[in-house]
Amino acid sequence: MAAAAVAAGKAAGAAHGHGEGRGGGGGGGGGFLGPRVPAEVEAMARGVQEVGHDTFRRLLRVTVNALEGKDCKESVKLIAESTSLSEEQLAFLISGMYTLLREALRLPLSTFKQEVFKEDLKELRIPEDFITDFSSIVFGNRRPVSEGTALMQGSRLPNVQDFKWRVDVAISTSSLARALQPSILMLMKLSDGTAHRFEVPVAKFQELRYNVALILKEMNDLEKRSILKIQD
Repeated sequence: MAAAAVAAGKAAGAAHGHGEGRGGGGGGGGGFLGPRVPAEVEAMARGVQEVGHDTFRRLLRVTVNALEGKDCKESVKLIAESTSLSEEQLAFLISGMYTLLREALRLPLSTFKQEVFKEDLKELRIPEDFITDFSSIVFGNRRPVSEGTALMQGSRLPNVQDFKWRVDVAISTSSLARALQPSILMLMKLSDGTAHRFEVPVAKFQELRYNVALILKEMNDLEKRSILKIQD
């Protein structure tokens, strides 16, 4: 019972999207998963081949519940108690399934085709029956619920709440008796309550200004492309 409880805690935590980051795996191009398949997805693809179909479907239901923001610890505990899977196996399986579905649900159906999704999973050597079950979540009736939650629970960075700056001029330094070099002092307050104070030389500030302007221009250029426009 104690081991099952530990497994439930670890696997349920993994189901909330805190697996290894992208780029940690050794795989090549992963299609909708990006240029490198996430390590947890690779581990899941290897481990799931030793799992029975009934157990896989139970794990898939747990993963979908996690995507929808539901508490899945009790369900994971039941799976741990009724199967021979270790706590590490449960954590890898659920974390990988969570990452795979989360990434797939972020893509619009207008451009993301079911055939492409299935081919990507075949390249990971996921069994055919399991691919069908994954596909029913991504392209089936449950997609709207899972999709909305996955987008809301996606990785988020704190927002900038306040930003202050001023120009400072160093009259002298420890090595120069007369420096008179201007710099820009910045204070940035974020929505998570943290504050960051940093100093930027004028040359670096000009580089920052240029790069921001370049990014805005590229965004405008992308918006003008017909392939990105929403069709009625």
